[in-house]
Amino acid sequence: MGLAEEISAVRSVSGHSGRLLGEFRRTALLVPLSEGDGGGLMTGWQGGVRWIYAFTDEAALARFAEARGAGAREWEYLSILGARLVDAVIPSVEGPTGVAVDVADEDGSMLFPPVVGIVPDACAVDAEPDRAEAV
Repeated sequence: MGLAEEISAVRSVSGHSGRLLGEFRRTALLVPLSEGDGGGLMTGWQGGVRWIYAFTDEAALARFAEARGAGAREWEYLSILGARLVDAVIPSVEGPTGVAVDVADEDGSMLFPPVVGIVPDACAVDAEPDRAEAV
């Protein structure tokens, strides 16, 4: 089963969050590049969290482009494994950062928030403070 199917299964309550996260980490996601800031990854802000936009395929990215009224222009994107996105990219971003997958698909979108088990503990908003630092 692919990531889009795992998302659908979880949303319909027949899926399993562990399988969803595993598929997310194994999937090559399409991440659009911003036009305005030197070609960085396209992100949005919601609730104090930066969300990296990522898509399961070109059709999902095209629906996002259409929803933004920019379907006629060519969109540059990076193909990157979900694991690399959360393990290498998110730690390089300042502040809480998660991944928003297929956000233009009302019934097929999924958020991977900056919490323990999804992003590295050092980037997770719910990580316990290191006891060694507290002493």
